[in-house]
Parts: sequence; structure tokens; C-alpha cells
Amino acid sequence: MTSDRVAAGLRGFGPLGILAFLAIAAGNLVVAPLSAFLVLVWARLSRTPWRDIGYVRPKSWTRDLALGIVFGTAFKLLMKTIVMPVLGADPINRTYHYLAGNRAALPGILFAAIIGAGFGEETVFRGYLFERLRKLLGSGVWARSFIVLLTATLFGLAHYPDQGLAGAEQGTITGLVFGTIFAVTGQLWMLMCAHAAFDVTAVAIIYWDLESAVAHLVFKQAA
Repeated sequence: MTSDRVAAGLRGFGPLGILAFLAIAAGNLVVAPLSAFLVLVWARLSRTPWRDIGYVRPKSWTRDLALGIVFGTAFKLLMKTIVMPVLGADPINRTYHYLAGNRAALPGILFAAIIGAGFGEETVFRGYLFERLRKLLGSGVWARSFIVLLTATLFGLAHYPDQGLAGAEQGTITGLVFGTIFAVTGQLWMLMCAHAAFDVTAVAIIYWDLESAVAHLVFKQAA
């Protein structure tokens, strides 16, 4: 009976549910991707079905892996060559430019891209937040649209402290695209692969010092 009350409290929006939300939100302040692991603990203790947070077995793991890699890579190139230049972003990501030619930094940043972003951010910003907001707002078309907009805004704001306005803009657009896909499919695996590929592509562009060249592929640099 006690475990039933705990599970119900974690699923609800009373003191225990709010405490769980705050703990999950603060997890990455300790170490990334702690927030995502706390989501999994919350799902188990609250007896929330894995499906409700997007953990759905795909029909083909390899197909979704390939689709995610292709989509994530293409999406990053689209953002770098067209979208961000149109928004007036600096072609050089000043926060992560230290990665250029920096082989020693690769293991850490690739871990952050694949585990921290691919697994961690998708589990929190798509899986967990969508589940919580659906419980509050419902699952109708307008509710889902608002959830996509809200989570995309939060995702953008999460990138502002270290990457500034350009990072927030890119994060918001990425959140809109990934959030829309999740709202339609309810599945995270392809999005995890796409997110990881998006960030790994970004790392590759920076590491090989190609940022300026890629950013000016479509909009040529003024003489």
C-alpha cells in the first residue's frame, strides 16, 4: 500500500510529484546526464509505462538508427549553411571553438554529444516533459501543439547560458522539429540517434575547423 501511495504521488502534481520534478530538473547541475537517469528512476517508481516517455521498441532498430543518423546530419548541415546564417549568427561557435584540432577533448565532447544530448536531452525534454504536460493539458491537437512550443522554448533557453542568442535560436528550432516528430510518433529511439548525429556533426565541423567554410556554402562571405 505504501508503494502504491508513493507511485501515485510521483505521478501526480502534489508535493511528491513537484519534488521529483525539481530533482530531475536539477540533476544535470550535478553531472550530465543525471537528469535523464532520474527520469528512468521516476518512471519505474511511479509505475509510469515506458511507452509514455517514448521508450517504445521500434520495428527495426537498424532502420531507425540509419534514419536518425542521416536525418540528424542533414538537419545540422541545413542549420549551419542556411538557417543560422539567415538569422545572422556568427559562423564560429565561440563556446566550442576550443575543439578545433583538439584531439584530447574529443572523448569528452563525444560522450556529451551521444550520451548527454542524444540520450539525456531527448529523455528529459521530449520523453519526460511531454508526459508531464500531457497529464496537465491533455492530448488534443491544440494541447500537443502548445506542448511542442513550450518544450522547444525551454530547450532553447537551456542553451542560452553557454551559447548565447544563437545557441538559444538553434535550440528552439531543433526543439520544434524534434518535438513535432515526437508528438506524432511518440517514439524516442530515432530522435536519440538524430540528436546524437546532429551534435557529432557539429563537433566534426568544429574539430576540422570548417565552420566558416560550411556557414558560407550558400551565402557567400562578403569581400
